[in-house]
Amino acid sequence: MNSLTIRNLLVRGMLAGLAAGVLAFVVAYFLGEPRVDAAIAFEEGHSHDHGHEVEVVSRAMQSTAGLATGVLVYGVALGGIAALVFCFALGRIGRFGARTTAVLLSGAALVVYLVPFLKYPANPPAVGDPDTIGQRTALYFLMMLLGILLAVGATLLGRRLAPKLGNWYATVAAGAAFVVAVGIAYAFLPSFDNVPHGFSGTLLWQFRLSTLGIQLVLWTAFGLLFGHLAERVVTPARQAVAAEPAPVAS
Repeated sequence: MNSLTIRNLLVRGMLAGLAAGVLAFVVAYFLGEPRVDAAIAFEEGHSHDHGHEVEVVSRAMQSTAGLATGVLVYGVALGGIAALVFCFALGRIGRFGARTTAVLLSGAALVVYLVPFLKYPANPPAVGDPDTIGQRTALYFLMMLLGILLAVGATLLGRRLAPKLGNWYATVAAGAAFVVAVGIAYAFLPSFDNVPHGFSGTLLWQFRLSTLGIQLVLWTAFGLLFGHLAERVVTPARQAVAAEPAPVAS
């Protein structure tokens, strides 16, 4: 894959990430923000500090322009990174076309997100001990890194077992090994239960499901959009390489 093809894929990955970010913003605004407002209302109603703090950025700005900026920048950045990973993975993880590789890559990214999320799910305002936020953040990123390493290890294991077991059983065995390894990590890493008394369990899970929904929409949309755009770049490039005359032996 030449540098021009990689550059074209990078640009298309960022564009697909931008489009996916727009869809994720819609989900975040209509599903996530109402839960954040409800959690803030609970926090303010149970706060012992009744003073009026000056808002540097208004809540209205945070939930609109601020949210849109964050989600769109996030989508573009992840789209560019995913496009570079796609360039490396294409043809190396199996005999898959551009669209299938893009969808598999998006699925793997979603799995990597789920690994720390299931152990340390997102919390709305008013949930979580401020004294443990540093520890919780470090453990979250540790779990994310572990998920990436285990995903790579499972992929290599599946490729090694494929000649003996076939693609289907090798995939099942590698997936089972991944789940077992993640389960062992869950068992040894500490857990946190910082939900304050009186906080709605329904609201908590609605917030967490909306957070998961944002990622699901983001990566599903990216996989489908980028797969389509990448196919239009990769197929002509391969056809051009195939059309080149073979060198004549002297």
